[in-house]
Parts: sequence; structure tokens; C-alpha cells
Amino acid sequence: MRHAAIADDFTGATDLAGNWRARGLRTSVLLGAEHDPADLAGLEDDDAVVVALKTRSIAADDAVEQGLTAARLLRGLGYEQLYDKYCSTFDSTPAGNIGPVADALLELTGASRAVVVPSFPDNHRTVYQGHLFVGSQPLDESPLKDHPLNPMRDSDVARILSPQTVHQVGLVPHDVVRQGPAAVREALDRAEGDGRRLVVVDAVSNEDLAVIAEATRQDPLVTGGSGLALGAPTGVGQPEEVTDTGSEKLILSGSASAATQEQVQRAQAYLAHRRLDAAALAGDRDAELDRVVTWVREEWRRAPGSPVLVYSVGHTDDLDPDPAVRSATAPLVEAALADVAALLSGDGALQLVVAGGETSGAVLERLGVRRLRVGQPLSPGVSWLSGTDATGTDHNVVLKSGNFGTPDLFLTAWEALR
Repeated sequence: MRHAAIADDFTGATDLAGNWRARGLRTSVLLGAEHDPADLAGLEDDDAVVVALKTRSIAADDAVEQGLTAARLLRGLGYEQLYDKYCSTFDSTPAGNIGPVADALLELTGASRAVVVPSFPDNHRTVYQGHLFVGSQPLDESPLKDHPLNPMRDSDVARILSPQTVHQVGLVPHDVVRQGPAAVREALDRAEGDGRRLVVVDAVSNEDLAVIAEATRQDPLVTGGSGLALGAPTGVGQPEEVTDTGSEKLILSGSASAATQEQVQRAQAYLAHRRLDAAALAGDRDAELDRVVTWVREEWRRAPGSPVLVYSVGHTDDLDPDPAVRSATAPLVEAALADVAALLSGDGALQLVVAGGETSGAVLERLGVRRLRVGQPLSPGVSWLSGTDATGTDHNVVLKSGNFGTPDLFLTAWEALR
């Protein structure tokens, strides 16, 4: 079976792709919904492909349009089952975009139902009795309750999803999952018979994910976080590994999550670091960019080959207390970090670690990278990747979701390069 998915942000795409790669599947990531034949060359030799979009926080109609475009591309390439990947913490608003995209894909694929499986136990995201947990905390009691863009104030997945979809939402509880794939299929059939076309399925372990994957193997559509990919059969090919090119190393962090703040703080003790000032960007963008780029170049001259860190938030004190200001400045920071990457690529900054889903998308779009190969994993949901830009220049990149990665990721990622 060959696997295909669409993902609602770039780090989510590489998260899913990394899980398929961990199963021994040769995996590529296509960036954006539309591609010419050159981008698609050789995909037939892969076991899996993910189309990475930036639709998590845009208008629902636009998210649906891009999702359908990507889905038609994959169906045109012969993939039969479509995997609709979203955040394992169900990052969304009451209006979407998880529900509207799932509704549209149900109709496009002709699926009579689809499972909803946010669980990713390897990263401490589980669903039990329909409630989403981050570690031992319900979602609405975790740090995600104060997410700067989409604060999550409920842990009941069906209750979060219901306002977003035109369909009724069902639940397959954990005691059914423990009985195996046949029991899960029967429960899904019953839910469908009751008119529930989207069905939340509990999962608290990778074994549960394998049961769900087997139960849905013939379904045209599945939806969830990246954890469900860990239930895929193992591949027989030899996935590639990313090799150190010897070029300069740059860390660009645009995430404000608690996990990324800890990673920034760990790195500050060992690496040259500078904060990108959002207020300065709003006042004189070009001057702030020039200050940052000049500083990075000076650091590389002082210590060639050493990673350099540019970040936007290293501590909660760096965040403006006004949510409206944070929302307004986030796109400025993402675009500025993308420009830093582009300005420094000519200086040999061809090995990047990028933190934050929106930032990752902005950086790769600015560099003109359209396709990535998935290399060796660093931690659950985080891998090295390689891609080529429009000029034929090769880049090694790590795209890290804000909440993912070990505390010392910014320091240790480079050691994994072959």
C-alpha cells in the first residue's frame, strides 16, 4: 500500500512524513497544493508522500479550496486512501479549519465516514473517552489553553469538532479499541448507521494506533494527527539519510510555545544568540533585519561552522501581554525570519533548524524549496530533511513544531547529520 496525505502546516507535514519514514517507508514532502511535473518526478519510487499546506489558521473557505486542490493532485497520482493530517492538539477555532476540510474531503473521496484520531502517544498526546490529553493534563488545562493563536479551552474532541462540521460526530471508546480491528470496524459501522460520519477513536498507545490503522485500511479517508502513521505496515526499502554539507548552521525560532522557549534557553548557554525584536520590526523593518543579518555574519567570521541562533521569544517576558498585538506581530516575525534565511543563504547558510509551523512554511517558501526528502529522525515528530531550491542549491533543514523536540534539540540536532 502506498500512502498519501495532506497536512495543514509544514511542520505537521514533516511530522507525519517522519513517522512514515520511521516505519521504513521512503517518503517525500511536497510544499504547496500545486506542482508542475518536475516536482513530481520520481514519486512513483516512494512509499509515501505528504502535501504540506499552510491552512491551519486561514479562512475556512481558503483552507477547503487548498485542501481539495491537494487531494485532487494525490488522487490523480493514483493514491486510493487519503490521510487528512492536523495538529495532535486539535489546534483550531470554533469555525474550523479541521471540520470544514474534513467535510469537503468526505465528499471528494466518496467516503461514507472517517475516523478522527489526534493521538500521538510518543509525544504525550492521547485520547481517552473522547477527551484529549497533553501528558497527564486535559487539553484545556495544559499550556495549550493559552495558545497565542488558537487557545484550546475544551478537551472533548467531539465537542470541539461539532460546531465546525455539518455532520454528527461519534465516538469509539478505548474498551472497544482494545478488542481489536474487527471490533473497531463494527463500532464504526454502527456509528455510520446512526448518521455519524466523523468518528473520534480513543488511542492511548501505539498498539491502539496499529489497531485503528488496520481497522481503517480500506477506508478512502482517515483524519488525525501524525500518530496514526505509526500503525502503517513496515516498508522494505532503505530510506535515505541526510549528510552534513559543511555549510553554515543557522537556527531560526519563531515559536512562542513553552517547549521552544526551553529549547532557546538551553541553547543560549552555549550558542551565539540574538533576539529578533518584533517592536523594532514594526517600526523600521529594514533596519532591524540589517542589524540581525550583520550580527550573524560577524558571528560566523568569529567562529566558522558554529550554529547561530536567531529567535523571537525566549521567555514569557518577551511576549506582549495584549493578544491582539501578538496576533498582529506574528506574521511580521515569520516573514522577517524567512528574509533572514534568504539573505544569509548566499553566505552559505544551507543547514537550518526552524522552529514554528508558520515560520517553517514562510522560510521554505522564501527559499523556493518545493519538495523535501525525509531523513533520519531526531525525536518524535522531528527529522532532518533535504531539498533543492529553484537555483539548484541543496538545503538541509529541520522543521520543528513549536511544542515538539527535546529540550536540547538546538544543540544536538547537528550531531545526527551523517
